[in-house]
Amino acid sequence: MKTQSVKSGFIWSAIDRIITQVVQLGIMLVLARRLGPEAFGLIGMLAVFIAISQVFVDSGFSSAIIRKTDRNESDYSTVFIFNGIIALICYGILWGTAPLIAEFYNKPELTSLTRWLGLVVPINSLGVVQRVRLSVSLNFKAQAKASITAAMISGIIAIILAYHFDFGVWALVSQTLMLSIINVLLLNILAPWVPKTGFSVDSFKMLFGFGYKLLLSSLLESIYANIYPLIIGKWYDATRLGHYSQANQLSSVPAMTMTNIIQRVSYPLLSNIQNNVDELEKKYLNIIRISCLIVFPVMTVLAIVATPLLNLLVGEKWQPAGVMVSILCAGYLLYPLHAINLNLLQVKGRSDLFLKLEIIKKIIATIILLITLPHGVTALCYGIAINSYCALFINLYYTGKLSAIGFSVQLKALLPSWLISISFIISLVLVNDGQLRLFNNIVILSAFVFIYIIYLAVYQKENIKSIMTLKKHKI
Repeated sequence: MKTQSVKSGFIWSAIDRIITQVVQLGIMLVLARRLGPEAFGLIGMLAVFIAISQVFVDSGFSSAIIRKTDRNESDYSTVFIFNGIIALICYGILWGTAPLIAEFYNKPELTSLTRWLGLVVPINSLGVVQRVRLSVSLNFKAQAKASITAAMISGIIAIILAYHFDFGVWALVSQTLMLSIINVLLLNILAPWVPKTGFSVDSFKMLFGFGYKLLLSSLLESIYANIYPLIIGKWYDATRLGHYSQANQLSSVPAMTMTNIIQRVSYPLLSNIQNNVDELEKKYLNIIRISCLIVFPVMTVLAIVATPLLNLLVGEKWQPAGVMVSILCAGYLLYPLHAINLNLLQVKGRSDLFLKLEIIKKIIATIILLITLPHGVTALCYGIAINSYCALFINLYYTGKLSAIGFSVQLKALLPSWLISISFIISLVLVNDGQLRLFNNIVILSAFVFIYIIYLAVYQKENIKSIMTLKKHKI
């Protein structure tokens, strides 16, 4: 694969994820000031049901078809037809169970909210193949145009509905639906594709043979990631869920955005060199190093400024979310490492091990959840952060066994920047004094920036060059 294509893919993937997330985050903050925590809590109550439906629609086929080196039109058509059928089935289930969901939360308004919000499932299925085809060719420019345009237009519509027509929670539903509709339309305009063959049983068997294990893994991950909104909404109330949902979104956006940028480019790149073991492992380790250098400082700065930033932008009614953001950032520091480690398992075709690891990690996560649940939403956030570290050690251990890059080598690559970042987050939590909070945050932020710049200048010159040029490591 040509270096120029990889470089272009990285740049446009970065533009796509960063601008889209910044736009959506800005819109969320504008809507949060108007709508308040309860409206976001109501949408959060439905997150697990929508997310599970989306996982079933994909069924691991996107990763399977990207990994397949001899993919053809029959594969694409099979995935398109399968996705469409499953999407309609999932929406039918959402429609039928909407009253039960409303009864579970004791929120009658959730019946209509579920039926309207659930429409994103069949809508999104119409753009899966187009996005996969663009990813295979590393054409992230078209994806960026579609995502950014959709985010802007849907956000403007939501703000108008919230501020000028007093739509309340329905402004959030409208935003989600318009985001999906516009995105799918633009993908089909910028990269038109229609099925050229029918459903192929052979293609389905081949793709599902790899994809079903990813389906089960993704299902576990999706249930776990969204079980917290479900439990908080049931155990506590919509307002507390609103605080948690926004804290989780704000803390996860930087880590997931940067990880997705690297992952969307690195997965097809690594898949194309999967038979060159030495080159594969070299690229893999470089990706880990560069990811840490980018994500760790961003997450640390966010943890430090979270509370004063939220107070300034959305008001004191969102203040409880600030503390949650700082705690969650300590766990999301590691998100790039989780994703990239699991990427290696997929590239090597070990979706069976991928599934086993997810089962082990979710058992540990469930134990931590049960321990922290009675102690409040803040305690749940501490549990999420702790579980992130347990999961990382499991991932590092097993991916180390699959390659020459052992546990200690990977740990050595990330440890220095992690120690700097986590020490400042811990100090922030320890000195979280009400009267001196702003002063403490300024001092901690200044010290962190100063020390991290020195660390980069003295110890990370080569990796900084790699990030700036995107040539040396070809990512």
